[in-house]
Amino acid sequence: MKVLLVNGSPHKEGCTYTALREVAGALEKNGIDTEIIWLGVGEIAGCIGCGACAKKGEGCFRKDIVNDFVEKAAQADGYIFGTPVHYAAASGALTSFMDRAFYSGGAKMAGKPAATVVSCRRGGASATFDQINKYYTINNMPVVSSQYWNQVHGSNAEEVVKDEEGMQTMRTLGNNMAWLLRCIEAGKEKGILFPEREPVIRTNYIR
Repeated sequence: MKVLLVNGSPHKEGCTYTALREVAGALEKNGIDTEIIWLGVGEIAGCIGCGACAKKGEGCFRKDIVNDFVEKAAQADGYIFGTPVHYAAASGALTSFMDRAFYSGGAKMAGKPAATVVSCRRGGASATFDQINKYYTINNMPVVSSQYWNQVHGSNAEEVVKDEEGMQTMRTLGNNMAWLLRCIEAGKEKGILFPEREPVIRTNYIR
């Protein structure tokens, strides 16, 4: 089994990475393979709502890291998305990434567990946590919890390591993710599969 961890920070090995690395360490101790994907500092354009990815089934026409992730997501068993807090919200890069990844590749992640990891200096963590969790709850994905909200505090990686409660929360998250993945796998062996979905009904406030 494998979990993909996405680092939505512009700093490759900063606070967010430090938190994700702690989660990954717990997963690996439980025999779960991990891969941390850094979004980098290049442009990640937002979704323009053209619907081409759904019509063609080929991913987004932009052909960037979003498509690379969606391709890997099809083979992964779980996901953890990490972000710094920017103005009480996720980073712009991760927000654009999530919009397009879930619009074009949500079907590849449905039914698989996911979690959010948030890094902040002081405030805005809970708002950011709620923002990212909404992607999973609209996509039939179990949300993995921990002993507290999945957040760490610090202005740099060295300070994050000193956040003992935050780091323990990350380890608990990794252990809980591993446990849920094993439960899902055991269920499949007994013939317990993800529920068959009804055809989607879409309405608006007019009809």
